[in-house]
Amino acid sequence: MSFVEYSDFIQDGDVAIVHLGHNSMTPVKVQHGAQTQTRYGVIRHSTDLIGQRYGSKVTCSKGGWVHILHPTPELWTASLPHRTQILYTTDIAMVTMMLELKPGSVVCESGTGSGSLSHAILRTIAPTGHLHTVEFHQQRAEKVVEEFKEHRVDHLVTVRNQDVCKDGFGVTGVADAVFLDIPSPWEAVGHAKAAMKKHGAFFFFCHWPLGWTRTRFYLASTPSEQDVITRKNKTFKLGVTKSQL
Repeated sequence: MSFVEYSDFIQDGDVAIVHLGHNSMTPVKVQHGAQTQTRYGVIRHSTDLIGQRYGSKVTCSKGGWVHILHPTPELWTASLPHRTQILYTTDIAMVTMMLELKPGSVVCESGTGSGSLSHAILRTIAPTGHLHTVEFHQQRAEKVVEEFKEHRVDHLVTVRNQDVCKDGFGVTGVADAVFLDIPSPWEAVGHAKAAMKKHGAFFFFCHWPLGWTRTRFYLASTPSEQDVITRKNKTFKLGVTKSQL
């Protein structure tokens, strides 16, 4: 099982998605001898999960049933343990489209947060791309490293626990695209410039209008050819800049 490669059968060590009903899903790490409690009863991993096909209908100990689904970035977004606010599938689709991500792309991201966008990026850029993601909070960084390893995508990603506004992304001139979802994105514009290739895309979220204007000011101070796309809603503005930085 991998979030970027499909497997037919559930194996020991997989992370599977238990679908309990509409808008009710939970991720489970499959382990020989383990059990998972649900409102429909117990799921015994050794007999009910291991060796079964993904998508199977499994009967629990109380007679109720669930479906066991292969993990995808979309299902992970819908069921992941929240450590921060996250991006959902609609916004994730727009981000990956605007940044023109494809297999082989090199991407820089901050902050990592709960890893919702990160998983979608990894599937898009696999098998030859790479994600450099920066998370300021040490415990969140450690947890997402653990999850990437469990989901068997750790070979596609480098996680750095540092302040992107002070320390940057840890790479220079390699990124096809840079994404920022941090409180003060204007403070990281210089580091985004350093990380990007000559022709690259820069995308940021900013949750207050003055911050958006300030970030655009810092971008405008960098000589470049810019194609700016904006979207507004009730809570935030976002900007996309494709630049020769």
